[in-house]
Amino acid sequence: MSNRRVAIIGGLRTPFVKANTVFNDLTALDLGRIVVQELVQRYDLDPHQIDELVFGQVVPSLTASSIAREVVLLSGLPRRIETHTVMRACATSIQATIDIARSISAGTAEVGIAGGTESMSDPPIFTSRPLAHALVSASKAKNLPARLKPFQKLNARDLLPVPPAIAEYSTGMSMGDSAEKMAKENGISRLEQDQISLSSHQNAARAWKAGYFKDEVMSVPVPPRYKEVADTDNLVREDSTLDALTALKPVFDRRYGTVTAGNSSPLTDGAAALILMSEEKAKALGYEPLGYLKAYAFAATDPADQLLQGPAYAAPLALDRAGMKLSDIELIDMHEAFAAQIASNIQAFASKAFASKLGRKAALGEVNRERLNVNGGSIALGHPFAATGARIIHQSLRELKRRNLATALVTVCAQGGQGAAVVLERA
Repeated sequence: MSNRRVAIIGGLRTPFVKANTVFNDLTALDLGRIVVQELVQRYDLDPHQIDELVFGQVVPSLTASSIAREVVLLSGLPRRIETHTVMRACATSIQATIDIARSISAGTAEVGIAGGTESMSDPPIFTSRPLAHALVSASKAKNLPARLKPFQKLNARDLLPVPPAIAEYSTGMSMGDSAEKMAKENGISRLEQDQISLSSHQNAARAWKAGYFKDEVMSVPVPPRYKEVADTDNLVREDSTLDALTALKPVFDRRYGTVTAGNSSPLTDGAAALILMSEEKAKALGYEPLGYLKAYAFAATDPADQLLQGPAYAAPLALDRAGMKLSDIELIDMHEAFAAQIASNIQAFASKAFASKLGRKAALGEVNRERLNVNGGSIALGHPFAATGARIIHQSLRELKRRNLATALVTVCAQGGQGAAVVLERA
């Protein structure tokens, strides 16, 4: 980052809801448009002040692949606004935020919107390659017999739809399999995972009850009849208990495993976005920033090793760039892909052996769990892949303001062994 400070003015998200429920008839583009329109209106932002919008989506829409551009066009924003679409798996809206911050820092933009959107209720369904080839050949044929001929070579299996891949291409392992592997290799107990999950639900339920999310979550009238209004996350289990969590059966290793549906983040629909400005522009327009982006880092490791331990690689870099230590950080928001991943990263933060692996003289430090995910995390709130990073940044800054604290660390693990870390400050 240059000396030009990047201010985060505020943010907004839709409710995060379980896939195939409330937002079943909405696309990712619908959700992205809805949140951007409301964000601009809620902050009374003159659309003509917006220089750039960067948006992302992890599971792509076949009919709207350039999601950022389509969000601008369908939101009624000025068509001159520069856009581009990003995808860095679960760190997608972190990447969108950093892209806007880089433009502001470089002086090529003054005001930008960053965010992400995801509809797991509307995943793209692909055809098999033989069927795809047959369809192309048939489209070129000049008569009915010629159109039918390519299909005569197909077997029944070729006609089956192909869902999006859920496994790592390089390893063949799903994220759940990798979380299970990390739990075993790092000695993470089932009890610790269920305790992390319980804390996530209890903290999220407490935050909702206290009204903390009223300025973070918008209401969405649900089509097609618009009689129902979604205004809360429908995944938070206020009545969750440790006994209920420990009763759940393992999902990925049914015999010896410890990763369950209860200590994993669920498939979720939702969108989130942030407004960023240069510090000077914010002052000129009369905005009081929620906080500032102090430093960031992306890092990666071998996905065949510890797939979801990217935060333990990224956080030290971000803190170094901020000129800070972990002990300087007052709040930590760590994306909860799986409780096993949270526990593994916390363990790595405090490990001298892991620090040595990174070529560092000392461990990053112990995480104070009373300052970790204090308003719940992805296990309870949900995880629309591309929207989670923006949700966490906004949520962290709001909590810093509530507690009159100064610094927060945000981390996200991502597909391919990647990790993102952002250091936020209020002053």
